[in-house]
Amino acid sequence: MISSPPVAPVRLETPFDPASLRALRYGDRVLISGIIYAARDMAHKRMIETLDQGQSLPIDLRGQCIYYVGPAPAQPGRPVGSAGPTTSGRMDVYTPTLLKQGMLGMIGKGSRSVAVLEALHLHGAVYFAATGGAGALLARHITGYRVLAYPELGPEALAEMIVRDFPAIVAADSQGNDLYVEGRKSYQTVWPI
Repeated sequence: MISSPPVAPVRLETPFDPASLRALRYGDRVLISGIIYAARDMAHKRMIETLDQGQSLPIDLRGQCIYYVGPAPAQPGRPVGSAGPTTSGRMDVYTPTLLKQGMLGMIGKGSRSVAVLEALHLHGAVYFAATGGAGALLARHITGYRVLAYPELGPEALAEMIVRDFPAIVAADSQGNDLYVEGRKSYQTVWPI
């Protein structure tokens, strides 16, 4: 059986260009460079509380990407330690509201709710998956780290990360397609359950 050569990853810069994101399809490999924001559960909760109080967020989310990560302490000479993704589903309750604020990308691991998939389609946004268990390797692509808000949350604070060629896969595209759903379908055609 002859296989086709792998397609080169798509290079993306932040803030994201909406047209570039609309061209992506689930399963595409990407390399992200620029500024992304680190935030986990508690930082998301704080951002939503801020919006509910009628206040502005500590960052402008328009065109931006949030990485669901709480990095380990940095080793000497490095901005962060291991920086693997956390389970994205824990942010599902907050995601549609942040997408309304102009956020266009998220990086995490695992599947997303139907409400998030619908919100991605509505706002032209994309959900990227990073490889769980590869935090030390992913940290090599992080060249800068600075806490911006909620420092009392420690590694779960809202932080700015500068990344270069950060590797990810399009898990859910702006057209409403989900790699976790389509991947299961493909698997089941070969290995019916």
